[in-house]
Amino acid sequence: MLVNIASSVIAADAVNDKKDLYPHWNELIVGAIAFTILFVFMWKWVMPAINKLLEQRRQKIQGDLEKAEHARREAQSELADYRAQLAGARDEANRIIEEGRRTADQLRKDLQAKAEREAQATVARAQEEIRAERDRALQELKARVGAIAVDLAGRVVGASLDEKAHAKLIDEYIAQVAEGDGKGSGGG
Repeated sequence: MLVNIASSVIAADAVNDKKDLYPHWNELIVGAIAFTILFVFMWKWVMPAINKLLEQRRQKIQGDLEKAEHARREAQSELADYRAQLAGARDEANRIIEEGRRTADQLRKDLQAKAEREAQATVARAQEEIRAERDRALQELKARVGAIAVDLAGRVVGASLDEKAHAKLIDEYIAQVAEGDGKGSGGG
């Protein structure tokens, strides 16, 4: 085994000459020709295709950016419109609420005025009814007092009075009672 290692080291020394390190002229010329052919091929067909793909990609990206910018502007415009509509709706809602308040206040005032008118009408009707009742009571009182007065006068005088005298006595008595009412009558 040592023998194998030693022979490989000697063979490696033989390959490591200076002339083996540098390429030969014929290899350099073939390499240069192959490089030139490859370069021309790349320059003529591959690079234009790559440039075309890159240009298409650039245009697509540019178009997407322009669309995105347009969409952003449109969204901002719609947002501004929405905010304006929202502010308008708030103003309209506030106006409607205020109008409702005014309408409610007016309705309340109208109802109060109507209730006051109805109350005044009720009071006026009650006063009229009181007056009518008082007048009726006075008429009834006149009739009763007249009858009582004639009856008493007939007893006192001892004779009955005729209708004219009776009516005259009633009117006089009522006049006295009416005057007495105004003065705080005592009786008579």
